[in-house]
Amino acid sequence: MIVLELRDDQIEYLQQHQLVKKYEKSKVLFEQNPFHPSLNMELLEPKHRLLYSFRLDRKYRAIFAYVENETIEVIAFTNHYK
Repeated sequence: MIVLELRDDQIEYLQQHQLVKKYEKSKVLFEQNPFHPSLNMELLEPKHRLLYSFRLDRKYRAIFAYVENETIEVIAFTNHYK
């Protein structure tokens, strides 16, 4: 699995929320096994949009979409409880 490079605004968001290390750890896990239990990957509603998320920690998620079979692009980071 390949995760495309983040945009500058996404890197800034991670830095502002002290999530850089958590993202890097989650990214490595995702690249090795997208279904690793700690990632809690899920298809988001509405399902026809084919947007997914994986967990950075209990509070934050990375929203992503597949751009090819084995390649994803992170679209956004969200606070799961807002």
